[in-house]
Amino acid sequence: MNQILKLREKRAKAWEAAKAFLDAKRGADGLISAEDSATYDKMEAEVINLGKEIDRLERQAEIDAELANPTSQPITNQPGKNGVEAKTGRASDAYKKAFWNSIRKSNFYDVSNDLSVGTDAKGGYLVPDEFEQQLIDKLQEQNFMRTLATIIQTASGDRKIPIVTGHGEASWMDENGLYPESDDAFGQATIGAFKLGTIIKISDELLNDGVFNLESYIANEFARRIGTKEEEAFLIGDGSSKPTGLLTSAVIGVTAASASITFDDVMDLYHSLRTPYRRNAAWILNDSTVKALRKLKDSNGNYIWQPSIQMGQPDMILSRPYYTSTFVPEIGAGNKVMAFGDYSYYWIADRQGRSFQRLNELYAANGQVGYLASQRVDGKLVLPEAVKTLAIKGAGA
Repeated sequence: MNQILKLREKRAKAWEAAKAFLDAKRGADGLISAEDSATYDKMEAEVINLGKEIDRLERQAEIDAELANPTSQPITNQPGKNGVEAKTGRASDAYKKAFWNSIRKSNFYDVSNDLSVGTDAKGGYLVPDEFEQQLIDKLQEQNFMRTLATIIQTASGDRKIPIVTGHGEASWMDENGLYPESDDAFGQATIGAFKLGTIIKISDELLNDGVFNLESYIANEFARRIGTKEEEAFLIGDGSSKPTGLLTSAVIGVTAASASITFDDVMDLYHSLRTPYRRNAAWILNDSTVKALRKLKDSNGNYIWQPSIQMGQPDMILSRPYYTSTFVPEIGAGNKVMAFGDYSYYWIADRQGRSFQRLNELYAANGQVGYLASQRVDGKLVLPEAVKTLAIKGAGA
């Protein structure tokens, strides 16, 4: 922890030095020379690299804390008088054992029918409950949208979500006068489920290696592949055989008049969002856009990008946290390049039960075993006014 705090302080000092250098080298036209620009870029790169090292150390600390937790619960009941109800279905130990036997062994047959409760229509098996939670946790690590959005579980079919589309209001009234009627207006948003899948191939040698942690490998690889495609769809999906993206549905709050972003553009975007949604609002943008914003100042001469110097506190833009994604378009004509809003109004619907199926013969000639891994998921911004975007003016506009 001391090392992380030292690095945060070092990064804050490096950023102050970079800002001071930029201010000192600006000409009367507000620009700097090519040589000074190269020097500033090096100073900024140091700030970015320190931030990455801080992130790495914080992740290590989280993993160390997780591994330090006890792996079993102490026995508090009298022997033979266990008060815990026996787990059933996909939560049972028998199902978990049978599932991993079917995944590891090519000639395994479930004679006890333990897997019958988790068989899907395509011949695969739904993962045990405990492993499904592990997959969800890994997906959250890979896809930041899952940490911001509202997650719901669906069993089957489309889910209709009631939403408020208009609000009633109070009115002044005369003494003994009639109370005026003013009702909220309600609508519905429908959220379904789209299939997302991948094939994970593992060599026979690894499968037969007793040290190889198959469960951990599959969880990490599933999360890396599925999480990446989820993040892309949750941000820019067109709704055709995939979720509808946040940027696709969000309302444009501001259109920048030029090919670059100004401080006024960022402030206008901030204030285009209604006050109730600003309380939990955050920015989403491309990392290249963050680089451009680092050079912007507010009306008091303060830079709008603020590095964090405290543990657990993210970097800020205008005192609000931000998240970066390569799937958010870079600054360019006609692009939506920034979002600002309360992303709890983006709903992600997970169809219960992620499925795995072993392929014994398809890759046998290569000495490999394949695993079909799939899930069903949808995502939709149920209240578009809760998120506003900054768009760059089109080339022909």
